[in-house]
Amino acid sequence: HEYGTTTGRRRRCGWLDLALVKYSAMVNGFDSINITKLDVLTGLKQLRIAIAYRNSRMTEVRLPCGYFPSHLEDLKEVVCEYETLEGWTEDISECSSFKDLPSNAKKYVLRIQELLGIPVSWVGVGPDRESMLKVDEP
Repeated sequence: HEYGTTTGRRRRCGWLDLALVKYSAMVNGFDSINITKLDVLTGLKQLRIAIAYRNSRMTEVRLPCGYFPSHLEDLKEVVCEYETLEGWTEDISECSSFKDLPSNAKKYVLRIQELLGIPVSWVGVGPDRESMLKVDEP
């Protein structure tokens, strides 16, 4: 679990909802994104990414790419379709370049980039400003 620095309260954390991020990128015109807190994923055996939505009543039917419910009632009926990637155990907080990251960490970042269709420009591997690494992969 993750805890707030100031309040100490436990945070609710979930898997990356890439269907939501993709919709946000479309609406807001993002031309790249940054991924912060990559370091908090260290130690997880597997990582899941929500790649699409399905209606909970029709789980065999994937909702159209880029679809996001416009009403909360419709959002309640959505279930996520996940893709699972392997995690990593290596400490990434001392990495000084993207190339220094463990193979599975790089695969995770590059898979997000591939699924989004826009580049990931920076990844955060620690709490300091200097802990942001430039992603130099196409």
